[in-house]
Amino acid sequence: PEWDSIVRPGIPPSLLDAYDRNVDARRNLVALAEVKDTLPAWRIDPPPAADGLLGYYHEAEAASGVGWNYLAAINFVETTFGRISGVSTAGAQGPMQFLPSTFARYGAGTDILSPHDSIMAAGRFLAANGFADNHDQAIFQYNHSGHYVSAIDDYAAVIANDPGAFAGFYRWDVYYYTTSGDVLLPIGYAESQRIPVADYLANHPQ
Repeated sequence: PEWDSIVRPGIPPSLLDAYDRNVDARRNLVALAEVKDTLPAWRIDPPPAADGLLGYYHEAEAASGVGWNYLAAINFVETTFGRISGVSTAGAQGPMQFLPSTFARYGAGTDILSPHDSIMAAGRFLAANGFADNHDQAIFQYNHSGHYVSAIDDYAAVIANDPGAFAGFYRWDVYYYTTSGDVLLPIGYAESQRIPVADYLANHPQ
């Protein structure tokens, strides 16, 4: 926040809304997370092709009525478009981070690890939870946090307002917020259990 008065005045007026929403989204996600001195038991893989993901989002929108930009925002926040492979502390799995019990209800017998199937299931889930009437309440059912809802709304708005925003977000790397700051987890990172961030940075200086 101490940089706001320095950085924001230099942003072109046409980009201010996107700037503000990106900053707000990031701060909400930081507030949502528990900051740790360890790195996660994840594997970082190349994401599915961008054109393929766009096709899945639009297919899910046509089937469920849930805006494709919201599905893209959730995919971005949950796994950086499928780069993150791992099971959350709550037991959620796959590109859209479903609990197996929830996916069993909305996945229509498909594969929780499939980008296509999990995006379609997310559309069904949000539609069933009233997205058409109150999208914030539906998103809250996906993750019971006001910070999460605000972050999804921010990213969805940026994607809707700028045709190039999805391509920009798609190119983002995975950064993990720790007591040592943001740590880049590149494609190829693979840990079966949490590891001390200090040990990782000693071997992978950034």
